[in-house]
Amino acid sequence: MKELLLIFVPLVAAGAAALWPDNRTRPWFLPAAGLAHALLAFGLMLRPPESPFHAWFGCDPLARAMLPAVSLLFLGCAAYGVPYLRLRAERPNRVFVAGFLAALGLMSAAHMARHLGLLWIATEAVTLSSVPLLHFNNTPRAFEATWKYLLVGGTGIALSLLGSFCLGYASLHGGGAGDLTFAALMAQGTALSRPWVLIAWVLLLVGYGTKMGLAPMHTWKPDAYGEAPGIVGAMLAGGVTTVAFTAVLRVRAVVDAAGAGEVASRTLLVIGLFSMLVAALFLLSARDFKRMLAYSSVEHMGILSLGAAVGGVGLWAAFFHVWNNSMTKGALFLSAGNLRRAAGGRTIDEVSGMSVITPRSAALFVAALFAVTACPPFGPFFSELLIVKSTFATGHGWAAAFFLGCLLLAFFGLTRVVFAIVYGRPRQAAREMDHRYRETLAVVLPPAALLLLALGLGLATPNALREAWTAAVRQLSPTP
Repeated sequence: MKELLLIFVPLVAAGAAALWPDNRTRPWFLPAAGLAHALLAFGLMLRPPESPFHAWFGCDPLARAMLPAVSLLFLGCAAYGVPYLRLRAERPNRVFVAGFLAALGLMSAAHMARHLGLLWIATEAVTLSSVPLLHFNNTPRAFEATWKYLLVGGTGIALSLLGSFCLGYASLHGGGAGDLTFAALMAQGTALSRPWVLIAWVLLLVGYGTKMGLAPMHTWKPDAYGEAPGIVGAMLAGGVTTVAFTAVLRVRAVVDAAGAGEVASRTLLVIGLFSMLVAALFLLSARDFKRMLAYSSVEHMGILSLGAAVGGVGLWAAFFHVWNNSMTKGALFLSAGNLRRAAGGRTIDEVSGMSVITPRSAALFVAALFAVTACPPFGPFFSELLIVKSTFATGHGWAAAFFLGCLLLAFFGLTRVVFAIVYGRPRQAAREMDHRYRETLAVVLPPAALLLLALGLGLATPNALREAWTAAVRQLSPTP
């Protein structure tokens, strides 16, 4: 029954926030629900139930490996949300707070969905709950970005629905009873119709890959991340994308069981490397530091795909990287939000000298840059190193070389933008904004805490996490 609380606690809090009359105190629902959710998520990870709650739904090993990372990221964003919404007092926050909490509940449902149809419904609901959050700034560009997110994401969801139908037909064509739970589909194994399985895999990979932001389905990301508040960008980059990656892994396990695992691995390998290349090339020419974060997210989704493609230790490293990505993206987006408000601009033509205007946020932004580019001793260094080693071990040396080349290009692109806005003399707009904006501990501590978690994951990964990731790998790749 505790699994249900992971959904009901945020949804009930969302309903209460929507009815709460005071705009000033309403944001406190965010950290209250976030703390309760984190305690529940980690409790289930440390003391897992003997069996999932239901054949359609439950906190299985895959959910326990992924959901606590999303919960921890949400808690950091929730703590940041209270001072952020106080600074944005000119905007009513009823819809924002309720939508943010609803998104957490729906992401929990998507992670724990063990049925193909239920997974699709929960993922679509996450998309819809995110729409009002993207439009919070209420500008024409935010409106355009929201529609692009809705249309491109809706197209991906439509393709994933069609892929779900194809996978269901593969089961029926192979003599199945129409049971669309992932356990039943995997049990049916090679009896599934191989042609229909492959068609379903392509459609589902494109559909959920759109939600992940894999290239070339990433076109919604630069606009959405660029126009959304930093707190929303953090949840999109570290939370919503994780939901989509979980969906890809569940479908891939079925494809493996059907005997088409080699095809799935090759497609994941190609699309992962292509995403990294596209991200690296765009980062070399990026001038907007918030859109820069979108391309960094595309790169890291490619890294996850590569880890999943090689399997085994690579898949274990992908789970490790999910946690690192969530923590570092949270620190990057929240500190970038501080810089954006203080600077009065967001491109390297408009912004410089932020180490003078907002020294603490600028220091966090630079440190998070080194973390996200896999500099030791931060966690991403170790997860990406494991992916490289597993790529070599599986005989894909060329892919590892390509991977490292893209990482180098991305590093050049990211450092070019970050150091341009952090150092130098402050621009006139920033000096004028400095009289209206002051960075406080309340907006600095949440990204600092997330960054320290990324550092801690690298220096001393807890055994409980290692065991959770190992259990998830065994679930997805059961040994005969």
